[in-house]
Amino acid sequence: YEEPVRDYDKKLFNENPERYWDIFYKNNTVNFFKDRKWLQIEFPSIYEAIKEDAPPTTILEIGCGVGNTLFPILSENKNKNLKVIGADYAKNAINLLKEDPNYDTNFAHACVWDLANPNFELPETVEPHSVDIAIMIFVFSALSPQQWDNALNNLAKLMKPGGHILFRDYGRYDLAQVRFKKNRLLEDNFYVRGDGTRVYFFTEEELREIFTKKFIEKKIASDRRLLVNRKKQLKMYRIWLQAVFDVPE
Repeated sequence: YEEPVRDYDKKLFNENPERYWDIFYKNNTVNFFKDRKWLQIEFPSIYEAIKEDAPPTTILEIGCGVGNTLFPILSENKNKNLKVIGADYAKNAINLLKEDPNYDTNFAHACVWDLANPNFELPETVEPHSVDIAIMIFVFSALSPQQWDNALNNLAKLMKPGGHILFRDYGRYDLAQVRFKKNRLLEDNFYVRGDGTRVYFFTEEELREIFTKKFIEKKIASDRRLLVNRKKQLKMYRIWLQAVFDVPE
């Protein structure tokens, strides 16, 4: 699976990555991802933020897709001063999210935004250093390593001192990485799927190195699950990385 993508195609996939996610959401609409009901168990700070007696809180979900995180938060929310912003660089995803009957503009705002934009523009309605909690679930892996610095600078610009970044993404040698066939490799541990969307697989050390340039590591852990296909007598490993980073006061 190490045979790389041809240079011409590589340029195509890297130049306009949002185009492929746009097509993805056009084809799959709202049916592909499940609502993330596990969020509050894994990230208790979300639960704290939506309690009735919680202070005014701004949550930004980066790479919100069609709202599989945003809507579960809204449905449980009792905080009258909660603001949830969903941002995604796929226009089709944002359009679908806004059409959802559960999209409540009293508490939520959705917009098109690229986390790695080089102009350091913030999402609509977001002031510098105003976000208490940023949620990044399977988002960072869609960026190329060349985009990481821009993404971190944008994050640092929008996060409130003392805020939290909640992170979950693909770990190195996850089943999805091992399964890639030939001509899918863009660069080390970075691949293009059949639909043109890109994915990177991280190690804990790498994640630590990337994020502690700007933020404080509170927790980085690997979530390993073993799936067994008894029929084929196959053992398959899922590996996800989960992390919480704090913003310096």
